Amino acid sequence: MKKLLIGGLLTMASVSVFAADVCEGYGPQTGRDIDSREGTNKVVFSMAPPASQMNLCNIHFHKNAEHKAKDFSVPATEGKGFMCGMSQNLTAAELKAPSGKVCGDLKPGDTIEMHWVHTSCDVAPGPGLGSCLSPQCANPNLRVETQVFTLVNDSNAMDFNDMDYDGNMVNGYHQAKSIPMTTGAPVEFLGSTTGPSFDDAMKCSPLQVSWSVRPHCAKVDINTIANWCESNEFDEKEGHGVRQLVTDPRMLSAIH
Repeated sequence: MKKLLIGGLLTMASVSVFAADVCEGYGPQTGRDIDSREGTNKVVFSMAPPASQMNLCNIHFHKNAEHKAKDFSVPATEGKGFMCGMSQNLTAAELKAPSGKVCGDLKPGDTIEMHWVHTSCDVAPGPGLGSCLSPQCANPNLRVETQVFTLVNDSNAMDFNDMDYDGNMVNGYHQAKSIPMTTGAPVEFLGSTTGPSFDDAMKCSPLQVSWSVRPHCAKVDINTIANWCESNEFDEKEGHGVRQLVTDPRMLSAIH
């Protein structure tokens, strides 16, 4: 049995792995450099419907970006992943430490990658991947809407409360109150679940996920992230780990 993650959310499944320099027989993996459209993985599945036609089932984040793009390509100084370029040019006021701990160990200037996970199942949002499934719907379409943020101590920056769930329903679907729409056209591609327990040689993810990753960073007020970690319906208290970037074209889908 191996642990599987959708952006850090745990479930269990049996996985057969063949000895090779890359995992054999697996579909395209995630995270990736979204500025590169190259990919030769032969496993194909249908792109999930738009998030507006699915139920939000979970919100969580990773410390550092799991994906890479021009805007978030600075190697992380702590752990794996990448940081936003804008994090290198913040003011003293933006970098002022807030009072108390933030989501375990976050501080102004850090980068986080936020994941809004959606499912085709008729379920309500909640903690973990289990909230995206049900006994009546064990093999759903999954979509992850993604935004990379730089944390700043600035009340004029984005307020994460505006992007939370809080029971919001739209046309009969559970939906986030908003997801950033001013950070570039999302790059869509077929991929997998993520998290630090996977690599592209011996421990690939078998789950199939449609990804939608915005290419530009945005600033979010660290105090609003702190408030969210203190109380949210997803039982999220801190950032999840980051998977090493997948670069082998054999483990990536082509971006069209």
